[in-house]
Amino acid sequence: MTEKIIQVETKINAVLFWLCFFITILAIAMSLVEFFARGDFPASRINLFYIGVLAIYSLHKEALRFLEHARSEKAQKKGELFVYLWIVITALLYLLNFITKNHYTASDSGEQLFALTNIAYTAIEVGMVFVIARILKLIMFRFFYKNE
Repeated sequence: MTEKIIQVETKINAVLFWLCFFITILAIAMSLVEFFARGDFPASRINLFYIGVLAIYSLHKEALRFLEHARSEKAQKKGELFVYLWIVITALLYLLNFITKNHYTASDSGEQLFALTNIAYTAIEVGMVFVIARILKLIMFRFFYKNE
């Protein structure tokens, strides 16, 4: 019975990963368009939805690990990709904005543009989802697998 549940949940987790991957690419693309358009596009407002999908995937992945009692690092590496991708993109955009003397954070009329700030918030939120999932994993192993 448990094996069948694990198989079903593993399939669900694979679908959740690919949904999360697709939405990650979509969120990054929308954020980059917003950033480079310098105010010509409205804010994407996808952040809350994206973080929610990422949290669902991350928590399901950890629940599946608990159910399997597996320590598969392959699944972890796939999830880490989202964190690293957002951090690298955000850092590069900050560097580009610095090199261009705030070209992407101020409009031609002098208004402050918030695309880079929104991207940074998203990167931090993605990192927080990752850290919370890792903390839950550590708590799970601490309390349920003490003797191993």
